[in-house]
Amino acid sequence: MKQVQLISLTPEQLQEAIIQGVKTQIDELKEHFQPKEPTIYISRQELAELLHCDISTVHNLTVKGILTKYQIGGRVLYKRDEVENAIIKIKN
Repeated sequence: MKQVQLISLTPEQLQEAIIQGVKTQIDELKEHFQPKEPTIYISRQELAELLHCDISTVHNLTVKGILTKYQIGGRVLYKRDEVENAIIKIKN
């Protein structure tokens, strides 16, 4: 356990030191804080329009395991960020 002795420090100086320390900690947290983005789901039709392809192509990409589908009730949905991550860059 650490012990701190405050010698020749006024209450105002102590208060200012505490406030400055808290501000520093908050600034450090702000630098590294990444707010959580909500997951965006898109339908098969929206995905086909996004990729400029037919729904059968979306189905084939899903069957091949390139895209992952999610279902709620009778609706089939895709996570937009996963679709964007599935698109790969072709080296020339």
